[in-house]
Amino acid sequence: MKFLLVSRVDNREALSFTESLGTRMKGTGHRVFFEEETAAAIGIAGIPFAGADPDLVVIVGGDGTILLTVQKMPRQLPIIGINWGEVGFLADVEPADAADILLEISDGFSIERRMRLSFMVEGRHVGDVLNEALVVTSRPAKMLSFGVIIDGVLSEHFRADGLLVSTPTGSTAYAMSAGGPIVDPRIEGVLLVPLAPYMLSSRPHVISSDRNLEIRLESAKPATMVLDGQRSIDLGCQATIVVRKSREPALIVDIGRNFFEKVDQKLRRL
Repeated sequence: MKFLLVSRVDNREALSFTESLGTRMKGTGHRVFFEEETAAAIGIAGIPFAGADPDLVVIVGGDGTILLTVQKMPRQLPIIGINWGEVGFLADVEPADAADILLEISDGFSIERRMRLSFMVEGRHVGDVLNEALVVTSRPAKMLSFGVIIDGVLSEHFRADGLLVSTPTGSTAYAMSAGGPIVDPRIEGVLLVPLAPYMLSSRPHVISSDRNLEIRLESAKPATMVLDGQRSIDLGCQATIVVRKSREPALIVDIGRNFFEKVDQKLRRL
């Protein structure tokens, strides 16, 4: 099997672990390559995502590292996360088990397709997310005004500090902290969670991904949209954001862990 290894590059222990994991997998007869930024941090030669064609991308880090890796891939490849973060909802494997699990699945593995969301702003594609897009004011302590249009109908208009547009996968991330529900990642829907809304009647929504969804920003204050905590887009004071199901889902290796059991175990750490 051909592995492409990716590590968080701000942690020397994670980099050392990634290098030693690669050495062990090579020793068992597998082909191992390192993503170019990871390789540069280790001090070896690497390859870019655009030039890689691995059977599996192995990511050592927390959820942020996994989200960044998914953002960087020009096409989605199967990924498995080794948890080198704090909670790690997207990282199913603990470091002590990593080598054994990789050897176990090297003869074949099943994939869980996780829906991503694609965003257009004023007719221009600005990116896709696996977790969420966050729309917040560019200046602290200022409220924004939002209109939610579903299938051409204005379904809600509210003022809030911001708005989270989340996938079910992202429901256990920022959306959960903001009061949204935990959603089974097998459900293909869009979760809207207002941040500190002015009216108590403005509640989270879960909307089918088959519907036509638009968010209209109508505010006297400029706003910024942040995609998966990785990229920022200036929206100005008025913008129309079109939300659609992405053509390419994230491809996450299924190692047989029940989602709700994992949620229970992870939340006990918080």
